[in-house]
Amino acid sequence: MVSPVKSSVLSMSYYIATLVSTMVICFAAMALSLVYVAVIGWYMTVGDVLLLILDIFILVMFGTALSSLINMFLSSQGQIFAVGTLICSGYGFICGAYMPISSFSEGLQKVISFLPGTYGTSLIRNHSMNGALEQMKKEGIPNQVVENIKDFLDCHLYFFESKVTTVQMYLILTVTVIMLIALYILLNWVKNNKRKLSK
Repeated sequence: MVSPVKSSVLSMSYYIATLVSTMVICFAAMALSLVYVAVIGWYMTVGDVLLLILDIFILVMFGTALSSLINMFLSSQGQIFAVGTLICSGYGFICGAYMPISSFSEGLQKVISFLPGTYGTSLIRNHSMNGALEQMKKEGIPNQVVENIKDFLDCHLYFFESKVTTVQMYLILTVTVIMLIALYILLNWVKNNKRKLSK
């Protein structure tokens, strides 16, 4: 805050630095995961891998925007670490990253369908498992059984009773990211103007 840099530039530079470092970590983890998948049995197409890269990119944008917004209201690294850990664990659990949403109660599933991260988790599951599920069909497993597996694994998500398409999932995440970044910029602008007025 004592540097001769506008606070808006400073806040956006923190956002971009967090975004880049998180991207590096996530894409490195993805590369290692793909090596493991290649060793145990590869069923993914080039399209699946490219869509998986897009999924991770959008989710990192979402996570970085959300954490930047929350961290604005915290004053120390200890607070940021503690709150970040709680939110990551809690949000990861309820958006289906750790266990399928289909295993939750119907009421909780409806509440979870309002969370954008839920759709990111579903996109990653879709593009990670698409090849394996298609291979199951080729090996004679009935289509209805494969569709039921997709429902159980959250490859198919439903907003109340309506099935959410992949395009709609991308749209929900993209609009959410844009809104979070816009809110982050707006709050930084307000904070900066308040500081100027108080001087």
